[in-house]
Amino acid sequence: MTNNSPMSSNRVACPSVSAGMTSVRAGFMAALTLGHATRRAVESFAIRHLPLAILLVLAPPVLAQWHVQHSPHDLSRSGPGPVKAVTEGEVCIFCHTPHNGAPDTPLWNRFDQPRHYRIYDSSTTDARIDQPRGASKLCLSCHDGVLAVGLVRSREQTDPIFTTFPHLTREHGGLGTDLGDDHPISFRYDRALAAADGQLRNPDTLTERLPLGPHNTVECTTCHDPHNNRLGNFLNVPDRMSAICLSCHDLHGWKVSSHAISPAPVIGRIVDPTETLPYGTVRDNACTNCHKVHSAPGRERLLRFVHEEQGCLNCHSGNVGAFNIAREIEKRSNHSGRRRTGAHDPAEDALVTRAHSECVDCHNPHSVRGNIATARIRAGATTLLPIQPEMSNVTGVTAQGGRTDKARFEYEVCLKCHGDSAPVITTLRETVTRQVGDLNVRSDFRTSNESFHPVFDHGRGRDVPSLVPPYTTSSIITCTDCHNSDDARINGGSGPNGPHGSIFEPLLARNYDTRDFAVESAQTYALCYGCHSRSSILNNESFPLHNLHVVNENAPCSACHDAHGVPNSARGGDHSHLINFDISIVRPSDVSRRLEFRDTGRLSGSCTLTCHGFNHEGLTYQR
Repeated sequence: MTNNSPMSSNRVACPSVSAGMTSVRAGFMAALTLGHATRRAVESFAIRHLPLAILLVLAPPVLAQWHVQHSPHDLSRSGPGPVKAVTEGEVCIFCHTPHNGAPDTPLWNRFDQPRHYRIYDSSTTDARIDQPRGASKLCLSCHDGVLAVGLVRSREQTDPIFTTFPHLTREHGGLGTDLGDDHPISFRYDRALAAADGQLRNPDTLTERLPLGPHNTVECTTCHDPHNNRLGNFLNVPDRMSAICLSCHDLHGWKVSSHAISPAPVIGRIVDPTETLPYGTVRDNACTNCHKVHSAPGRERLLRFVHEEQGCLNCHSGNVGAFNIAREIEKRSNHSGRRRTGAHDPAEDALVTRAHSECVDCHNPHSVRGNIATARIRAGATTLLPIQPEMSNVTGVTAQGGRTDKARFEYEVCLKCHGDSAPVITTLRETVTRQVGDLNVRSDFRTSNESFHPVFDHGRGRDVPSLVPPYTTSSIITCTDCHNSDDARINGGSGPNGPHGSIFEPLLARNYDTRDFAVESAQTYALCYGCHSRSSILNNESFPLHNLHVVNENAPCSACHDAHGVPNSARGGDHSHLINFDISIVRPSDVSRRLEFRDTGRLSGSCTLTCHGFNHEGLTYQR
């Protein structure tokens, strides 16, 4: 590139510039006198009318804290940073020149060579993001690292300003030409975008401290003022508690979320304990606990880690977070996201999704709150309990099979993977081989079934003598009453609530032995005995042959009962009382070749089957 306006002989230091001083000073004084002595008014006047070099000479002393000198943008030989001139003493020359500046940008002292940038892209953005333009292109003339820092229009290209580092690298603030890992720029931020996104503020509410570019575009200068470093990183708005981020982003549930209010110190992180955060607590770092505005390893959505679950486990390993989730997901049965990395997408369809179980499938980090519920409050509830605060603002699938952007009940989150989603169902392992086999728990819990555990609504049975108070036939339970950590504090343990991991399969809060010939004990069927009285069962209060089957014959509960429910089916007779035989234990009758249960009324029925070598051909029972 040829410099058409060489100024190699014009190396006048900023303090010596004198042309037009009188009118410029008058303009500054007029602005101050008329009551417009705000930082933005003065800066706006200066940027429109003269290079910052002149501003530094003429500005009143009150502006001294806003100048470039001694800031990272001071690239003169006396500058404080690692990138600076070897001999050049001028401060402003790296960006501005009083004469023969770039024709389309007054007083601009840098070259602009056409180039194509890779721009930010995300499945969740509603903005049209264009190639950088306007003020952003000016910033990138240094920060993309292509042109040498000392290559300026006022000097011959053969005689550039020599600097300690010729180009800006990432170590020194360079972004490169790949902007896909940086906050998007040069997109229009208007009411239409805010409405389409749903979590952006109306741009009319932005203050003058966050100036938009021409046509209301977000540019580098929306967040950064290259002439003012009093807030650090040349920010226009402080980043403590992510004030600058929240000026535009209005996230559902953020104000009361744990990540917005937690005073926990950010020390002891395990994934990258050396990673430096600007502040000492979760609350003060806010968004920057998980996100990086520039050069983010997790490009889409600007996450600090390529694998999003590492961002969660960085703190939730018993050091920063209150509980060690990292330990939980290493248990024998678990929801380990690390085995299914890179699968979650916030824009994914809750009804059709690939098999995965990442943290953000169940938790919205912008809305998550601590669980204050107790077993005493939840046990025996007679109405559908609202979703736990840990799972607020998470997508789900309703009992009717429809999508919901904000799950109202816990089971709606579970149904995303354990409902109609065939790709997920095919990856699950059936722990018991059933007469009526079904991995779709939405079908199991349908209230139109002959029997079901009361998750969607009250159960059908009105006569269940084995229930332990406070449970009654009007109680409604949740998925996590059975599927939870074996050490969940809601069940009297000291660990985290929720189905992160358990020593009991399949992710059960208590032991539930489904092996044939299991020896009955309080521990063997601890899951069942959490709601159903062991003494009632063994005293045959609901079925006259319970003790015979469970104690004498060592037949497990699962040999006859299906814990979720039984979808309506013509196979195998009736399925009331959760009867759905385990066909690896219970086989068709040797005589009639039928396998069925018949419900003949209150606490009575008949069975036709073969079990443990005994043939039952219409064997009846009655209390």
